[in-house]
Amino acid sequence: MCVCPGPRRIAIPVRSSRLPLLSDAMPAPTHLFPLIRNCEISRICSTVCYCHHKHLCCFSSHFAHGHFRYAPQKRFAALYRPKENFNHFIHARDYASTPQRFYLTPPQVNSILKANEYSFKVPEFDGKNVSSVLGFDSNQLPANAPIEDRRSAATCLQTRGMLLGVFDGHAGCACAQAVSERLFYYIAVSLLPHETLLEIENAVESGRALLPILQWHKHPNDYFSKEASKLYFNSLRTYWQELIDLNSGETTDVKEALINAFKRLDNDISLEAQVGDPNSFLNYLVLRVAFSGATACVAHVDGVDLHVANTGDSRAMLGVQEEDGSWSAVNLSYDHNAQNEREVERVKTEHPKSEEKSLVKQDRLLGLLMPFRAFGDVKFKWSIELQKRVVESGPDQLNDNEYTKFIPPNYHTPPYLTAEPEVIHHKLRPQDKFLVLATDGLWETMHRQDVARIVGEYLTGVHHQQPIAVGGYKVTLGQMHGLLTERRARISSVFEDQNAATHLIRHAVGNNEFGTVDHERLSKMLSLPEELARMYRDDITIIVVQFNSHVIGACQNEEL
Repeated sequence: MCVCPGPRRIAIPVRSSRLPLLSDAMPAPTHLFPLIRNCEISRICSTVCYCHHKHLCCFSSHFAHGHFRYAPQKRFAALYRPKENFNHFIHARDYASTPQRFYLTPPQVNSILKANEYSFKVPEFDGKNVSSVLGFDSNQLPANAPIEDRRSAATCLQTRGMLLGVFDGHAGCACAQAVSERLFYYIAVSLLPHETLLEIENAVESGRALLPILQWHKHPNDYFSKEASKLYFNSLRTYWQELIDLNSGETTDVKEALINAFKRLDNDISLEAQVGDPNSFLNYLVLRVAFSGATACVAHVDGVDLHVANTGDSRAMLGVQEEDGSWSAVNLSYDHNAQNEREVERVKTEHPKSEEKSLVKQDRLLGLLMPFRAFGDVKFKWSIELQKRVVESGPDQLNDNEYTKFIPPNYHTPPYLTAEPEVIHHKLRPQDKFLVLATDGLWETMHRQDVARIVGEYLTGVHHQQPIAVGGYKVTLGQMHGLLTERRARISSVFEDQNAATHLIRHAVGNNEFGTVDHERLSKMLSLPEELARMYRDDITIIVVQFNSHVIGACQNEEL
């Protein structure tokens, strides 16, 4: 069994779903150089490296160019440097002895797209108040194997409101899994009044049943780690005990609660890895969680108050219906990466002037990490001495892992990374119809305005025809007639999906250069083997939250 914390990635200059699909024989182009999982390298390029539990990927295949999380180091550059002549292709692996056409049928495509979909409808009256949320749809489409994204949704039972979040893991799925299980409990506890915290602590002391804090809304595939449940509970209990001791008597602010919960969970992940556990399985688990990483984008909806807490480069977008029926998008989060000038400036102000040139290289933190905020990733937070001590005293799997022993270059004044979220508060209005939370796999393939239009038209059932844009392509009159005929035929079936997130994934993966879903393209993209899928797209995880405009309008009138 591979001891790596997750699928490994090796350099690719760029990833885009807009790239032309491979030929029927599926050759692998070197100018794209996919992020091949190292466990596959022995099968694909057996003359390059040998894989037998001690992988090159353990040093880090997570390093990757372009949109990927990590960049490659020089010592591996010779192995994976693309050819200068981009017109030549090397067949890394032949997927068919003779060229043949193979397309998935529409039912097969639907089966793949709908495998992880989940829907939840909120009762109009939830027992305490009329809800501003009608319900939500969520879905995931893997590119990595196993998928590194996670999602969570829950209703707060001891306070008001609903929590929804997407989590994008890197260097494996361990950290994203842990955060998806634990973060909402930390947020819920942070929001609890002092009296409720005391009641919960007294119940634990006396052995009585605990008050339920959250009602989870999960797909069967969204599992919890039973082995770590006791460890996680003890860390959470320590947190609420401290909240009891620090009681100020003031009402908890939602923004403050979100920030405190994010920071405290990340601190506990780090502490658990440092302390270790007598149980060898748990000891290795907490180390995998700490050495991998995850971004998080979480929404808390309570009446007309919407708070979005974001750490990393997943995004939240509000879909707004204008008076003329058209749709517009409002950003409710900002990416924490090199494209955000304020974020770059924040990082620079936290370190000495002498490090200014080495902090951000090739649009990456220390030339390696794409997100500038994340859970876990202790290689960017711990001192060198602490990293060496934990690795040397850890299990053999960790000590034999080249990646965990690797120290980032120009590593002088850690921590370089934080999990503190940026929180945005928005007062919902009747024209605010839905919220989209999604990992960067969606936003790399679609513009937010297209997302707003596609989801808005899906939810309302009103399809506004847009002029067909050919984008500079030479299109004959006959081809244009064919495009218009196809579009008219699709109108009757465009709403065949019963889940808004599934509908959005269908467009993200299957859209052609004219902005319409092409079944042939969708079939090919979903047919790509594991070792090729990751070169075209990332994991995609989406939650679409639909708001109750009548309730929001009534709440607005009460406040006037």
